Amino acid sequence: MLQSIPGVYKHGKIELGELPFDVSESRVIVTFLEFDKTSVKSKIMQFGMFSKDRQSSEADFQIAEFKGDEEDSLDWS
Repeated sequence: MLQSIPGVYKHGKIELGELPFDVSESRVIVTFLEFDKTSVKSKIMQFGMFSKDRQSSEADFQIAEFKGDEEDSLDWS
């Protein structure tokens, strides 16, 4: 039975995203996929990050949004 398991290659090692079902030893074929830069976007703030008793709202994100620095003389529009 063939199984596809997602994983990541880092520093010469392969880290599997999950363990294969009913396999203790097997030959493998490793295929390197094109690096998807869109999935690695870092987020400074995300919903629920500091929620405790309340979830972040759309207004919280608007307050936290960077609007530019008036003192740097750059056009941030």
